[in-house]
Amino acid sequence: MIVPALSTEVPPPELEDAELLRELEAGDRSAGEELVRRSYPMIFRSLLRLCGGDEDQASDLTQESYRRAWAALKSFDGRSRFSTWLYRIAYRTFLNHIRRPRKIVPLDEPVIRRLESGKPGPEKAAESAQQEERLRQAVLKLPEPLGETITARYWGEIPVRELAREGGISEVAVRKRIRKALALLKDHLEVAS
Repeated sequence: MIVPALSTEVPPPELEDAELLRELEAGDRSAGEELVRRSYPMIFRSLLRLCGGDEDQASDLTQESYRRAWAALKSFDGRSRFSTWLYRIAYRTFLNHIRRPRKIVPLDEPVIRRLESGKPGPEKAAESAQQEERLRQAVLKLPEPLGETITARYWGEIPVRELAREGGISEVAVRKRIRKALALLKDHLEVAS
């Protein structure tokens, strides 16, 4: 039996965000594509949760977030990871979207879509969707710094250290915001039950 020789070459390390940003500023589009590849899943998932499961809306807001990020790229100071900075832009893009006057869409539209898709039984899907919608509505009612912090931490999966660095506050302050937001959510959800 012939065994192929194992390569002793170590693959090149992934470029850091700062290096990719420098390359992007120098006109290398592939650096921008790499930044998108790394951050898109987290940004899309977070916006999907904020949008109550509406994939089309989350996709549109994700694209708008990247458009705004590229336009504001010179303002990125590197205190935090690129994805943390981008999450803040995405969150504000979402808030601007829901504050903008538009045609009223029934709140139960995501429930109808899930039921039509043939996913878990109708009762289970409706119950789960209602719980998700109640949580989403409660999160949207949180005061501005609390709502952004709680969604960034749990829906965006951004570490406390990164949130502190990006916000220019201590990790203790971030944890206090999270505790306060969780207490408010608990109170709101208990009242709504």
